[in-house]
Amino acid sequence: MAKNQDIEKAESSLREEIKVPLISQEKRAEKVENCNGSDKQIKEERWMVYLSTFVAVCGSYAFGSCAGYSSPTQFAIRDDLSLSLAEYSLFGSILTFGAMIGAITSGKMADYIGRKGAMTVSSGFCVAGWLSIYFAKGALPLDIGRLATGYGMGVFSYVVPVFIAEISPKDLRGALTTINQLMICTGVSVSFIIGTFLTWRALAITGIIPCAVLLVGLIIIPESPRWLAKKGDQKKFEVALRRLRGKKANISEEAAEIQDYIETLEKLPKAKMLDLFQKRYLSSVTIGVGLMVFQQFGGINGICFYTSSIFESSGFPANVGTITYAILQVIITALGATLIDRAGRKPLLLISAFGLVLGCLLTGSSYYLKEHGIAVNAAPALAVTGILVYIGSFSAGMGAVPWVVMSEIFPINIKGVAGSLATLVNWFGAWACSYTFNFLMSWSSYGTFILYAAVNALAILFVIKVVPETKGRTLEQIQAAINAS
Repeated sequence: MAKNQDIEKAESSLREEIKVPLISQEKRAEKVENCNGSDKQIKEERWMVYLSTFVAVCGSYAFGSCAGYSSPTQFAIRDDLSLSLAEYSLFGSILTFGAMIGAITSGKMADYIGRKGAMTVSSGFCVAGWLSIYFAKGALPLDIGRLATGYGMGVFSYVVPVFIAEISPKDLRGALTTINQLMICTGVSVSFIIGTFLTWRALAITGIIPCAVLLVGLIIIPESPRWLAKKGDQKKFEVALRRLRGKKANISEEAAEIQDYIETLEKLPKAKMLDLFQKRYLSSVTIGVGLMVFQQFGGINGICFYTSSIFESSGFPANVGTITYAILQVIITALGATLIDRAGRKPLLLISAFGLVLGCLLTGSSYYLKEHGIAVNAAPALAVTGILVYIGSFSAGMGAVPWVVMSEIFPINIKGVAGSLATLVNWFGAWACSYTFNFLMSWSSYGTFILYAAVNALAILFVIKVVPETKGRTLEQIQAAINAS
């Protein structure tokens, strides 16, 4: 009881203490707007922020390359290494098991050795994993390599967006952070496209390229100033912030605000996993974890990992379908990033979930017609339409929005623990979906997609009844609304 009261007092104190720096930021912004030629100066001084973001999202691209590898290579790997369906299903799904381990360890790793250090370790695991896959002569080295790249993915999934958010100025943070999701989709799409032309071993080597660029870039860019401030390294903190803001920028006010904020965070009690199930936090945890459950169990990783085999088994040319899928994914993801702060989170989630239901029903109908010999000529067109509707709908909302909502709804003192739980659930769902997909398809191809359609229909009800709209609200307003409900 006393502990709960201490938490409440600390949270109230935090809200009061961060109001002052926010007011000073607004005043500073007004001064900048009134300075002649200041916009040009700011743009000239931000080249290091842009470079640092580019280097970091090479990790996002590497993430996408890992996720997109198994779809265009399934038949070639099974033929060359004589793998059974179960062996290849393990190879495809063990990636997400490695990512779960990476997600669990990423927070402590990034806090202990820094954001750059965590990205270096992640790149090392990915490079080692790709080399193991390239030289593989059987199932075991394939699985070891896939597990290693999965671990790298799990670390990247946490540390890249955190690093970008910590180095970005306020007016660029949203735009730069969305590049993370866009580059993941780009990595997946490029793997799909070039995987139709390259051998599976050559495709594994291309996965090393973004890791190499990242490792070289990490030598050039600064560490996160906020992490340095948290570690108490004042000199390196000021040097890093100066490099990110430019030689002529006045960093004294921002530096003081970062120091004050970190000192305030240190006063909050550290939450444990069991604390998340207190009544006060249950609503936000239900929303954050629930969205991750519906995101993954709606079928995305099974469909993503085995796109080529879906098109081929339905009678549609796999190369054409995969390339179209890849291009559409990037375009819709970029479009969704521009709409999220205009249309709102909830409308995008609802539109996305409706599209996912429709895509599953169309694809399931294609398999039903093919299996029962009804309108066989129409089955391939239905399959490709269904898959494209599905991936377009997922990219528009259900892909990125759950991560955005998760970052907004958790009170700051439980954000680390709650975020780890939601991320773990997400990766577990990804593993379960990718591992069971081939077995479900062997059981009933059209039944598999009907099952996914039912899960996505439940997601619609969940969003309508449980998920609040968070657009245009402060974090305090969001949490107050959740508690009031």
